[in-house]
Amino acid sequence: MNAIQCKMARVALGWGVRELAEAAQVATQTITRLEKGDRLKAKTIGAIRAAFEAAGIEFIPQNGGGPGVRLSRPEGGPRAT
Repeated sequence: MNAIQCKMARVALGWGVRELAEAAQVATQTITRLEKGDRLKAKTIGAIRAAFEAAGIEFIPQNGGGPGVRLSRPEGGPRAT
């Protein structure tokens, strides 16, 4: 997960820095540092990513178009056709 993916995931969920920090159990300054592009400990990135994934975010690896995020299909929700 990189800075852009973090910002995109927050927007997709409608979360501010405070909501993400609370969900990941990290300080708001940690989220700000990540989104500025600072390097964080792998354990901290893992906690933030886990919070996003628990909220329904899927991380998309770089596949020619750059890395991204998307909302996963809600359990029992309609499938895209």
